[in-house]
Amino acid sequence: MNQCRLRSLARIRRSLALGLRGTDYHVPARQALRTIQTTSQRRGVHDLDSFANGCSAAYIEGLYNKWKRNPNSVDESWSELFSGNDGSTAKRRPLQVAHSRKYRRPPVERIAVKARSGERTASGGASAAPAAPPSDWKNIDDHHVIQAIIRAYQSRGHLAADLDPLGIVGPKKRTSVDGSQRHAAREVLRQHFSYIFNDLNTVFKLPSSTMIGGDQEFLTLKEILDRLERIYCGHIGVEYMQITSLTKTNWIRDRFEKPGGLDLTKEEKKLILERLTRSTGFENFLAKKFSSEKRFGLEGCDIMIPAIKEVVDRATNYGVESILIGMAHRGRLNVLANICRKPISDILSQFHGLQATDSGSGDVKYHLGVFQERLNRQTNRMVRITVVANPSHLEHVNPVLLGKARAEMFQRGDTCGSTVMPIIIHGDASFSGQGVVYESMHLSDLPNYTTYGTIHIVSNNQVGFTTDPRFSRSSRYCTDVAKVVNAPILHVNADDPEACIQCARIAIDYRTRFKKDVVIDIVGYRRNGHNEADEPMFTQPLMYQRIKKLKPCLQLYADKLIKEGVVTDSEFKSMVSNYEKICEEAWAKSKTIKTIKYSSWIDSPWPGFFEGRDRLKLCPTGISTDTLKTIGQIFSTPPPSEHKFETHKGILRILAQRTQMVQDKVADWSLGEAFAFGSLLKEGIHVRLSGQDVERGTFSHRHHVLHHQSEDKVVYNSLDHLYPDQAPYSVSNSSLSECAVLGFEHGYSMASPNALVMWEGQFGDFCNTAQCIIDTFIASGETKWVRQSGVVMLLPHSMEGMGPEHSSGRIERFLQMSDDDPDVYPDTCDADFVARQLMNVNWIVTNLSTPANLFHCLRRQVKMGFRKPLINFSPKSLLRHPLARSPFKDFNECSCFQRIIPDKGPAGKQPDCVEKLVFCTGKVYYDLVKERDDHEQVETVALVRVEQVRRLLPQLLLFTITMIPRILQLCPFPYDLISQQLELYSKAELLWAQEEHKNMGGWSYVQPRFDTALLKKENESRCVSYHGRPPSASPATGNKVQHYSEYKALITSIFGELTPENKKRIEDRIKKQQAKAKADAQSKPSTKPPASPPKGSSPPPGKGESGGKKRSDSSPSASIAPTGPAPRKPLISLPSRPPRGGKQRSGSAPPPDLVDDASAARKMEPDAPAHDGSSPSAWKRSGSAPAPGVAPTASASRSPSRNPPSPAHDGISPSTRQESSSKKKSGSAPAPTRTPRGPFRTAPSNTEFIKRRPAKDSGSRNETQSTPGESELDPTKPQP
Repeated sequence: MNQCRLRSLARIRRSLALGLRGTDYHVPARQALRTIQTTSQRRGVHDLDSFANGCSAAYIEGLYNKWKRNPNSVDESWSELFSGNDGSTAKRRPLQVAHSRKYRRPPVERIAVKARSGERTASGGASAAPAAPPSDWKNIDDHHVIQAIIRAYQSRGHLAADLDPLGIVGPKKRTSVDGSQRHAAREVLRQHFSYIFNDLNTVFKLPSSTMIGGDQEFLTLKEILDRLERIYCGHIGVEYMQITSLTKTNWIRDRFEKPGGLDLTKEEKKLILERLTRSTGFENFLAKKFSSEKRFGLEGCDIMIPAIKEVVDRATNYGVESILIGMAHRGRLNVLANICRKPISDILSQFHGLQATDSGSGDVKYHLGVFQERLNRQTNRMVRITVVANPSHLEHVNPVLLGKARAEMFQRGDTCGSTVMPIIIHGDASFSGQGVVYESMHLSDLPNYTTYGTIHIVSNNQVGFTTDPRFSRSSRYCTDVAKVVNAPILHVNADDPEACIQCARIAIDYRTRFKKDVVIDIVGYRRNGHNEADEPMFTQPLMYQRIKKLKPCLQLYADKLIKEGVVTDSEFKSMVSNYEKICEEAWAKSKTIKTIKYSSWIDSPWPGFFEGRDRLKLCPTGISTDTLKTIGQIFSTPPPSEHKFETHKGILRILAQRTQMVQDKVADWSLGEAFAFGSLLKEGIHVRLSGQDVERGTFSHRHHVLHHQSEDKVVYNSLDHLYPDQAPYSVSNSSLSECAVLGFEHGYSMASPNALVMWEGQFGDFCNTAQCIIDTFIASGETKWVRQSGVVMLLPHSMEGMGPEHSSGRIERFLQMSDDDPDVYPDTCDADFVARQLMNVNWIVTNLSTPANLFHCLRRQVKMGFRKPLINFSPKSLLRHPLARSPFKDFNECSCFQRIIPDKGPAGKQPDCVEKLVFCTGKVYYDLVKERDDHEQVETVALVRVEQVRRLLPQLLLFTITMIPRILQLCPFPYDLISQQLELYSKAELLWAQEEHKNMGGWSYVQPRFDTALLKKENESRCVSYHGRPPSASPATGNKVQHYSEYKALITSIFGELTPENKKRIEDRIKKQQAKAKADAQSKPSTKPPASPPKGSSPPPGKGESGGKKRSDSSPSASIAPTGPAPRKPLISLPSRPPRGGKQRSGSAPPPDLVDDASAARKMEPDAPAHDGSSPSAWKRSGSAPAPGVAPTASASRSPSRNPPSPAHDGISPSTRQESSSKKKSGSAPAPTRTPRGPFRTAPSNTEFIKRRPAKDSGSRNETQSTPGESELDPTKPQP
């Protein structure tokens, strides 16, 4: 059967296989095929391939042979079929064909075709088919080849482009049949390479995929090749075929391929020469005056300055009002002088080594930034140009610049980047070598991070310091990283100024049109070494031999224009001499400058912010109760019903719990945070929260963004709907990057002081990958560049058995970088001591433990008369801890941030009886509270918390035997308040307790400051001893057994062992609780609890992770308070310890882990109704009813003291330990026997849940307050 017949049959086969109906002339064929259906069809099996097999194939073969003898002997439809004319497709209907019985269809894939011969054969012995329809098949094939060649130039022409001015890297020219030299080789043309040696005068019709013809539709092969060579293999290499958008690729083709599209006028060429003269002249002048001074000149890539100026000109013409430039050190001075027009005399004065009149350390001249607002003479429009200061870490300025640009867009109301534009200047080695480039690139299209297109300019020296490209990257180009965002990449030879300017124009036009990133790779060289004092011949001898022989770009271009008649030699010399005169005048003026000011180089001034402002005035941070209720009600309310928003049932339970807290006038961590955000939004302060998983919160506690459960991309944020005239609130999950995102948020905070900008780490130690941003920008930015920032870093931190990488936020690093002197006792008598201490420090470090202090701390960030970075080590298990709550009165107008929270209980009233004064900070305070109660030292222990580490001391736990003051603000150190506590407890032994290892945490920071405070006192012989984990290279252990043993060692070193009386008391308490729970259950048989937790569900995760993780991973402290998704109702679990012996002493408070939410609220605010953290009806297990006078324990999460034991401390003398142990009425026995689940000590009884009466029940209230003085002992209540 010949090829024509098989092709027709194959066409029918495809139609039938697709279930399509054939045309009318297929009816006879279908009828014939139906006659040979097999039994398989009767079974309902149909093979759509069988029409050409078996009997059907034989039948069709017979028809074909009959038609061959006489075409009129068969039906007209078969005649058309065998002749190859199928006709047009009409209406079709499905056709089912039976299986064949015996024969197989001939293998179509074995058909052999002789190229351009018209003779085709098929297997099966069929006779030859008729000749192909008359046509010039060779001409068609030739046109296909031409189209493939054009495509090859467009896709791979850059591989043959002449980009290297040194000629070291580049294509070898090949001579064609006409004698012309062409760059394109097999690397570009591949299998079509030999075709370019054919008849070059053959005329071809141009395909629609190219625009090289302009108005011409036909060109000769020679003209096609010549034009493609000039466009794609000249001094410009374009990479754009990786872009998936046809609109963008066609736009780029139009700009490059249209004839005359890259031509320049004489005036434009003359302007390029003038600007190149200034760029080169500035470098030459510095080289002449400071031959051995480091300046990181731009020689070899001088054309970058005219290219940037072209971008600025066209951008301002498009309406851009603010241009931000981020760059490394090379060429920075030239950019400051010729782009920003910073007075050259000011730049030269930096070389003279003058004394600064303002405070700070300053920075080297090639790291400085500047802020200039000037008139662009080419467009006659005002433009603001900012060069952001940058450390030596090259590319790390990129995200900072992008964040600042995004913030300026927000301030201007620019939603498409039409008035603000970022430009980033890269080095070739750093662009391909530093990961922050990739991280920053990936922010380009994220909705809350995009800057609507960034111009990337690479100053390509073809060497990184002393490393050749073949050793510094694996990719062909240094710009290949930009392909991840489909950015067009324009490679250009730096010695062709006109090509560079054209690339600059196309880049800014592309950014303006499509709002996307674009890259210009200016391939030049470095005339000197890495710096001017470096000898490059050591490592690149051949390269620098060529460089020495090469004329500068300015001279090459001047000779070209003189030859073209654009300028004369005298005009060129006049340009050079005029600029030299300008530089000489600036040099003379710089010699008259005797001092410098660091503030004159600031890149982010805040006009109007400091004028008339008393920087030492600390404005109040409290708000009215009505505002608290309004924010709380909206924050705890589901989306309005008219929105028809389907909310997750778990979210509804969380909102119900928040509603109950608002009614009870108490706030947990998420509600306190919402109060801070909402009140600032009401006052017109923009709030932005960014980081990984911040919308929900890593530990599922925030839930600011609610997601529709049945519709995609439908969300609801209640904080956006507080007030009609509120400021915008932005909360956004970020990419999985710490370095770029933190840098972005830092840059965002630089743009304006009237915004609260926060970055939250998924875990505290994830800031490890952002250490460069922290060290070189946040910690030292104000000192180096007089640049303030109020960025807030929220770093979850606590030792809860979650392993080395999920425990420590590395407090020690931040405290070590604090610049307050540990050996100088400040003037605490100054009325403005607190504000002055904050203003004089480089940042504030806190370890807050109450929602109220978080509220005041965040509001204080915006209320201060200056801006400081805030590093807060936020909690994990404390997010839901029943004691980590604050009453509404701690948020009102009479409240403020509490640097230290003194003890108001029995120990605080009898300071002379205190034998131990224990300082601590963070979550460990709650551990010590629980252990204090276990050891029956309530009367002998007083608690004082210090929240701010840098200005304040750590938490103080004050015991009559032991006092534990909490330090909440570690930096700056609160010398004044610490001195007061030292004087108050003058007879107490001084201890520092921390959960971190000795070489970590706050110990190394507070120890010398404690010594300074003690030396200030006369006749003071005490010193502070250390209690905590021993030194370790790892931040935490990953072994839970070791974690618990370390915790136990820490507690034992402070409290001693549990006595038999302690254990008996614990046992008795458990029995009373169980009896009370059974009695309550029997007295209310009809009471049905709300929906209980699902079967098989375990208590909420306690270690702060999301609710989906297993309980087995949680730590003892995780049992303190539930984390993860909130349960339907708070659970009250049994006290997880043996009964205690002995009677409860009068005046002693119940142990914190046995105090439920309601009692915690009553302790914080006696007049407030009881609460359980979320609802008035807390749930408790039937076997764990509270004994009379003892409140039930918190839900499945335990008291902080339930944290695993920490290792033994070092630093306390044996005699002291022995003496205090003998004086103690109770020590600390080995940890009570625990259930098989470990240290959680869950109840062994049944798990029936019953409803607890709300706190308004007077009987319940009296029971929990039966102990005199208990309401006064408030471990969580901030005190002034």
